[in-house]
Amino acid sequence: QVHLVESGGGLVQAGGSLRLSCAASGRTFSTSAMGWFRQAPGKEREFVAAISWNGGSTNYADSVKGRFTISRDNAKNTVYLQMNSLKPEDTAVYYCAADVGSGYPSVGKYEYGYWGQGTQVTVSS
Repeated sequence: QVHLVESGGGLVQAGGSLRLSCAASGRTFSTSAMGWFRQAPGKEREFVAAISWNGGSTNYADSVKGRFTISRDNAKNTVYLQMNSLKPEDTAVYYCAADVGSGYPSVGKYEYGYWGQGTQVTVSS
């Protein structure tokens, strides 16, 4: 099992940057794919980025490609989301998730069995 805790959210102006961190506990972390999802009020939780168990493969939503970077440090049991050139439409609660059943970066939220509580990201105009 994996326990996840996100941090790093906050308020930032459009065009600014923010780095989210997800601290994980559990020995299965190093073999699990990890993902970031976000949910704005009144909307479905949507895929943002995912990374394979060894960091060799990544997937990004078209809306964030070129602006966001997902990475992981298995020695520290941590996954990161570096967010640059932030836009107001990036405002949402961001969730970290672990897919302990696969090491590949799925874009489907139902593939992930473990979730953090989320961290709020607000981008002002």
